[in-house]
Amino acid sequence: MHQLQSKLPHIGTTIFTKMSRLAQEHHAINLSQGFPNFMPNEELIQQANEAISSHRNQYAPLGGLPELRQKLSDKFDTLYNHKYDWESEITITAGATQAIFTAISTLIHPGDEVVVFKPAYDCYEPAVELYGGIVKPVQLEAPDYNIPWQKVKDLVGDKTKLIIINTPHNPTGYVWTKEDFENLKSIIRDTSAYVLSDEVYEHMVFDEHMHHSICSDPELASRSIATFSFGKTYHVTGWKLGYAVAPKALMNEFRKVHQYNVFCVNHPLQYALSQILDEPQHYLKLDEFYQHKRDQFLKLVEGSRFKFTPSQGTYFQLADYSEISDLPDTEFCLELIKTHGLAAIPISVFNHDKLQQGQIRFCFAKTDETLKEAAKIINDI
Repeated sequence: MHQLQSKLPHIGTTIFTKMSRLAQEHHAINLSQGFPNFMPNEELIQQANEAISSHRNQYAPLGGLPELRQKLSDKFDTLYNHKYDWESEITITAGATQAIFTAISTLIHPGDEVVVFKPAYDCYEPAVELYGGIVKPVQLEAPDYNIPWQKVKDLVGDKTKLIIINTPHNPTGYVWTKEDFENLKSIIRDTSAYVLSDEVYEHMVFDEHMHHSICSDPELASRSIATFSFGKTYHVTGWKLGYAVAPKALMNEFRKVHQYNVFCVNHPLQYALSQILDEPQHYLKLDEFYQHKRDQFLKLVEGSRFKFTPSQGTYFQLADYSEISDLPDTEFCLELIKTHGLAAIPISVFNHDKLQQGQIRFCFAKTDETLKEAAKIINDI
């Protein structure tokens, strides 16, 4: 019998799956995996039911439902002053992760170098490695996680094919500034590098910060693929629906991969989302909704021994546990589950060389009751 040679020999089960499974086994409160534990908008559910009942159950067009893409085109024009052509520059995907994988598949050839900011969401690097790319990590430093632009400049060269950015940033909550984008633009201007911009938390930005989409800068948009998530925006992560936008030539290549990966995605749910987009307040008020949850969570745990720097965006909050334990964060998170009944995510698994920074991640996209129960545990540690 032939021995299988793994293409990803060092990759195991994701930390999100591990922690959620352990949370179930130990009946722990799960603030680890990033999903809401409350119901989505009732109108959206009704639209989905109506779509299924009205026989919208066969294949959707490869690029996605025209009415959905048309409304997204209008949304980009309104929010980011960029009018993507709905027919040739927007594609509906099976979640943002599939969009990211497809973008990397489209661009990366063996030997291409890809700059990744660490800690990084764990779907980026395996896709780069599958296609023979070489990851060039840029480690961000706790607790501020500002971009060290000189290090980026030193890494970018003739072999740089792609720079992957994520704003608002998972897991740190850092929101890129206008200055960050100006630095990125100046570094890549005379190179052949593309940008993959992961913007799934675009509508979750707090305090004085604001989301600067790569789509709003014509120079950067001309060489970028940007990905977004309906699941994050509408509290339906299990629907696995997202979208990608790019200039026509880039999107044409993207769709060549997309059509043989999934071909098209869930038809009735696309229809439901096209209807809910008629009411922009659902996403325009999302920052207010999640800032309230962030503030509530931080207020509940202000007497704990953890140290918190308020998250600038996303629905995640980092916590510094260095005054509580000197255990590695992976072991500390296991202790949290087994001893205290609370699940969190260790940040070192997203860092270069598993760098320990004394940080763990909590998800506050939870009901008030869940946050209060979790806060009691946190305050008792």
